[in-house]
Amino acid sequence: MFKKILIANRGEIALRIHRACREMGIRTVAVHSTADSDAMHVRLADESICVGGPTSRESYLNMPALLSAATLAGVDAIHPGVGFLSENSEFAQMVVDHDFVFIGPSAEHIRIMGDKILAKAAVEELGIPVVPGTPRPVSPQEEGIFDMAKEIGYPILVKAAGGGGGKGMQVVQAPEMLENALTIASAEAKANFGNESVFMERYLKQPRHIEIQVLADHHGNVVHLGERDCSIQRRHQKIWEEAPSPAISAAQRMELGNRVADATRRMGYQGVGTFEFLYENGEFFFIEMNTRIQVEHPISEMITGIDLIREQIRVATGEPLGFTQDDITFNGHAIECRINAEHPATFLPSPGKITAYHPPGGPNVRVDSALYTGYSIPPYYDSLISKLVVWGRDRDECLMRLRRALEEYVISGVETLIPLHQALAHNEDMQKGAYDIRWLEEFLAKQNAS
Repeated sequence: MFKKILIANRGEIALRIHRACREMGIRTVAVHSTADSDAMHVRLADESICVGGPTSRESYLNMPALLSAATLAGVDAIHPGVGFLSENSEFAQMVVDHDFVFIGPSAEHIRIMGDKILAKAAVEELGIPVVPGTPRPVSPQEEGIFDMAKEIGYPILVKAAGGGGGKGMQVVQAPEMLENALTIASAEAKANFGNESVFMERYLKQPRHIEIQVLADHHGNVVHLGERDCSIQRRHQKIWEEAPSPAISAAQRMELGNRVADATRRMGYQGVGTFEFLYENGEFFFIEMNTRIQVEHPISEMITGIDLIREQIRVATGEPLGFTQDDITFNGHAIECRINAEHPATFLPSPGKITAYHPPGGPNVRVDSALYTGYSIPPYYDSLISKLVVWGRDRDECLMRLRRALEEYVISGVETLIPLHQALAHNEDMQKGAYDIRWLEEFLAKQNAS
């Protein structure tokens, strides 16, 4: 087992990793920017090292500084968390080249799955259904581009090959819109990801976003932990997630989960990973794979009882999984609400000082957060400040507990999405589980119009 791990991240995920390490008897090293010197993960870690200025580029994306910190601290491994460098194949390879263990998959798997075109081709060969589209990047001036689009069928979605989060995406309703959409998407992709490659695929009108969590060791053992429904999104950013999905049957869960686990095994993948699908009219279509721990991993933990961060660390040491698929049972229902420091109606960021903080408690209520009274939320990073996770024996009990927990949650000094989640938890469609990936934006449009 590792003796010391450097946590190359910040906020609630850094604290989550620290807690798992301490429970395993592993010492932790927190890296931080000048803006995060008083952050909770810095206060609790065994050691802390400042790696640069307040912006991400100066600190959390500064690969030489992170590797220097790891060398200085004498760590065994580096955990990248989520975001930042967690899906950067260059960093993963640099970690290994400097004789540290990268707590994640191989650099090659990160590279392949980080390119949506390569990822689709790889999983399609393994029997995973994909959204119909172009098998390679395309450009606005390319000969035959309109024939390709016609074959896919309008409406079409133009997507960045090397990005996510809704950036570099354009919906094309008709041929006359295609060239302009390709130009805009390519420019956005280059600006946001340094990669101007885009591709086209069928635009599904009212799908749900369903993802399957997998866990694989170095000995060929792979399990899946069921699905999560992440359809409640604003501008392709997840807001509310739940497991299991209200729309998926137990038979569908096991059929898709087993197929994904088999594909994971056949590709030789190691660590945690998430296969993301669009689900419409009884069909699943692969869209991408995330080669890291997910923000929404707690709901899978709540319904299976498996600590994913702990298993991620164990697998990285070379240990085999201590359980098989038959040992995993799915119990009850879990919902996660992402609490962002944003205005609940305008979604404008709201950094600032926390003047009062009181998280909810009670049975089966979990809060993953690094907040405390007096803490100042910096303006430089993602606005996610807390994850409220609740569990119930069934979905109705889970929603009742969620409503109660949201009533108790106090975060003063900044605006948060708590009021939005309260409205969602009382909404009739949400109570029925009758939503898709466009539902939230339609709900918000109605709220703004009234």
